[in-house]
Amino acid sequence: MNALALLGAIGIGLSLGLTGAGGSILTLPVLVYLAGIPPREAVGLSLLIVGTAACIGAWQRARAGEVHFRAAGMFVLAGTLGAVLGSKLTPLLSPTALMITFACLMVVVGLRMLLPRRSLPQPAAECLPLHCLLAGGAVGVLTGFLGVGGGFLLMPALAKFARLPLRVATGTSLAVIACNSAAGFAGHLGNAPTPWLLALVFSGIAAAGVLIGGTVASRLPEKAQRRTFAALVLLTAAFVLWKA
Repeated sequence: MNALALLGAIGIGLSLGLTGAGGSILTLPVLVYLAGIPPREAVGLSLLIVGTAACIGAWQRARAGEVHFRAAGMFVLAGTLGAVLGSKLTPLLSPTALMITFACLMVVVGLRMLLPRRSLPQPAAECLPLHCLLAGGAVGVLTGFLGVGGGFLLMPALAKFARLPLRVATGTSLAVIACNSAAGFAGHLGNAPTPWLLALVFSGIAAAGVLIGGTVASRLPEKAQRRTFAALVLLTAAFVLWKA
């Protein structure tokens, strides 16, 4: 494992801690192109690393009262089932097709985050069961299929369907990512060998990054965080498409 891969692990944790999203969408390229892990093996490993870091971040946010447990429970209930289903779809794609699919998703996410957001009055938090369960299930399928925690989809879904403010949505997103990733990783066990030592090192570094990111998140403007992350995602997507 080289220094660039270790820096990538730090970036994964910082992104999760700052935004409640993003670390997962960066993990697969870091594992494949910097750590030299085959794509199908990297999907399961990505879920383990992201899930561990997100669990630490959710614990940090829960202590600050920034996790909406009712919304998290509904998203987890549907998301874990979706993640197991999605993990069964991964072997259907070749490694190249898997990375191209992943890169295209990154482009969509990056462009979406660059779009201006309207400032609207924030209604009271309320997780509508049917909407939250459907949204959670869809995010879960994506989690298991591509090895992403789904935070970049969870954040807008939690804001729209559970009406959560930014800080609470971030903490709740981390809790859901941790559970969905655990379910997706369980679904991938047996599909490819797991390099446990590499997983331990990456998870530890990413967990440290998520704690640091969560500490400084309140000091940074939301707009600056979103634009910086969007630029990073688009650059990573271009790199993945070039390599694929």
